Amino acid sequence: MGSTPQRHAPLLESDALLAGYDGTAVCGVLSVELQSGKALALAGANGSGKSTLLRTLSGRQKPVGGTVQMDGASVDERSLRYRRSVAAVFDDDAFFPALTAGEHLLTTALGHGREDASSAVDNELEFFGLTSHGEAFPHSLSSGQRRRLLLASAFVRPFTLLVLDEPEQRLDQTMRRRLAERLVQSGTAGAGILLATHDPLLLSAVADRCVLLDDDDMAFVAPERAAEVISG
Repeated sequence: MGSTPQRHAPLLESDALLAGYDGTAVCGVLSVELQSGKALALAGANGSGKSTLLRTLSGRQKPVGGTVQMDGASVDERSLRYRRSVAAVFDDDAFFPALTAGEHLLTTALGHGREDASSAVDNELEFFGLTSHGEAFPHSLSSGQRRRLLLASAFVRPFTLLVLDEPEQRLDQTMRRRLAERLVQSGTAGAGILLATHDPLLLSAVADRCVLLDDDDMAFVAPERAAEVISG
């Protein structure tokens, strides 16, 4: 008799999850699995709860109800295991204020054990159009440049799960297309992608599944359908 194939736990899994504040949910119940190499998108209008749900799925916010697990264990952003595995970009400019853009990326890469840290920093500065700003301090950069530096900070380090909250913010169309291609490459390399977005391009190019939020309700829809909804 052949051996029974071993079942691996999903990279990320929620069971009857409710996200919200002070015991009050802001969106519907979500039970979902995200496997390595796949991308799950959260889409919906402003105020529909997708950023709150994203923070709850990623462990930054406690759920109102239900559970979230990563690799079969409760999500805890304070744990070493979590910090080694998850790279996240939310809508906050979290930089080391005394470090230049290049030094910030180098510190991030080295802190996460990247062996080719210097070349990785150069590659991310080039990819995000920041090569000429490597010696600049974050406060001197434009809003769009700071957004690209945040994204570079995620890609410059190893990760198995990449969490992005509306990564298209303050990016031009060319950079949005390049980011979409980069996310597809990350998924092909085996990383899980979890993102909240308003951008139809990212939805249709990157996502394998999409949760569409509408007031207190949500539904799984094809990414192409979600892109049509948010475009309309």
